[in-house]
This record gives sequence, C-alpha cells and structure tokens, in this order.
Amino acid sequence: MERFLRYITMLTAATTVLVMAEGYTQADRIADMQKMAQAMQDIQSGFFYNNVDIVKAGTKVLKNTIVNVRPIDSEVNNKDIYEKWLNNDLKMTHKIQKKIKKKATVLEERFADGDAIQALQEYSRIAQQCMKCHVRLRKW
Repeated sequence: MERFLRYITMLTAATTVLVMAEGYTQADRIADMQKMAQAMQDIQSGFFYNNVDIVKAGTKVLKNTIVNVRPIDSEVNNKDIYEKWLNNDLKMTHKIQKKIKKKATVLEERFADGDAIQALQEYSRIAQQCMKCHVRLRKW
C-alpha cells in the first residue's frame, strides 16, 4: 500500500509539472476572458428572460473559468524584478478570483430564490471585480 501511495504521489507531481510546463499564454488568457465575458452576457440574458437555468449555466462557466486566469509565461519569466512584481500580483489575482466565485454563487442563489434585485446587485459587484483586475493588473 505504501508503494502504491508513493507511486500515486509521484504520478501526481509529474502531471503537475507537465501541466505547468505548458504554461499560460496570452492566447489562453484571451480565450478565458472571452469565455467569462460570454458568461456575463449569459447571466444577463437569464435575468432578462427570467430563466434561472441560463443564469446557472452562466455562473457555472464563470466560476470554472476564473480559476484559470493567472500571469502569462512572459510575465512570470521576466528578469526585471520591478516589472515582474507589477505583472505578477498573484495575491490580488487570487483575491479577485475568490470574490468573483463567491459573488457568482450568491447571485445564482438569490435569483433562484426569486430575489432578482439582489442578484442584479451581485452581478454588478462581479463586474466591479472584473474591472478592478483590468484597471490594476492589466493597466486599462
């Protein structure tokens, strides 16, 4: 059993290294941003059509995609310490990701409970978190 656990641990570590070796590119980031923008549009459509299933599908895509967003390889591998610090603010990125996931869950719950006003307020708070990242990290 101990050999089996060691084997599983080594296999997990090797898989992690391979996934991280592929890196995260600008194209990956753009694709993820497009998915999240579409998810936000889907949530909004769900509001307009009073359709909880559309809202749930949008929040699901949003929560599953936000966790992928991270600094791209060129930002991580930058040798200039100051530029690397500016581009690689992982703590803030993780904080925003966590807030968006939580707010998406609350949005979904509120809308399902029939409280469209509170759901819309959560939607607005999600959009604020998105813009916070774009303004501070992406220099928009």
